[in-house]
Amino acid sequence: MGVIPDAWTWLTTGANWSGDAGVWHRLVEHLYLTGVCLVLSCVIALPLAFRLGHGGGHRIGGALAINISNVGRAVPTFAVLVLLTIGPLGRHGDLPVIVALVLFAVPPLLTNAYVGVSEADRDVVGAARGLGMSGWQLLTRVELPLAFPLIMTGVRTAAVQIVATATLAALPGGGGLGRVITAGFANYRTAQVVAGAVLVALLALAVEGVLALLQRGLDPARGRRASDRRTRRAEPPATGRDGEGPVEPAPAATTRTREPATEVAE
Repeated sequence: MGVIPDAWTWLTTGANWSGDAGVWHRLVEHLYLTGVCLVLSCVIALPLAFRLGHGGGHRIGGALAINISNVGRAVPTFAVLVLLTIGPLGRHGDLPVIVALVLFAVPPLLTNAYVGVSEADRDVVGAARGLGMSGWQLLTRVELPLAFPLIMTGVRTAAVQIVATATLAALPGGGGLGRVITAGFANYRTAQVVAGAVLVALLALAVEGVLALLQRGLDPARGRRASDRRTRRAEPPATGRDGEGPVEPAPAATTRTREPATEVAE
């Protein structure tokens, strides 16, 4: 039999889903790691990005923060995870995994939020400032709503990266769906390895879809756009005097001058 049919057989076998080593238990562990790491990453990155991006952005501070956070992309996550595991943090359960995943998720959150806030429409921001809004009101009522799509893009990117990278937590003995893959490697079961990879991919797609729906539901500009569409639909077109059909502009009037008659002398 091929690998794909074997993987499907493994996924549809009920015994592989129950118990402490089953898929459901590993899925809960994976979701726990993802949720904790995403929340911690947002708590660390977003307030800093809002502070640095407010008012058009602080060039030196913003560039420094983004460049420092991007250093984490150049360092392999597995290397950081191993170093944290063999260090003092290794005695604290999932703490090394959480620290490594948070460091990996901060860059997209910080970069997207900073760019979104600092590049908010300057005309709108200037008009709000002219109305006498305070700095806090300007940030919360103008800049953050304008930057919301880009902020949520960073959140979605970080969440998918955490889901995919959390599989590495199984290598030093952590939990999650990565344990399904490592168990398949240990027992030379290629079908189980493929099944574990499929589960991780499906989970990443599901998380992306949920966050996309959440972004659509929480978008501050969505209500305004819907209200504008309803207003345009509610306005009836202008009609003629008899109420039949829209008014069409009258053609431009043309004047014709009468030339004086000329008498022919006989």
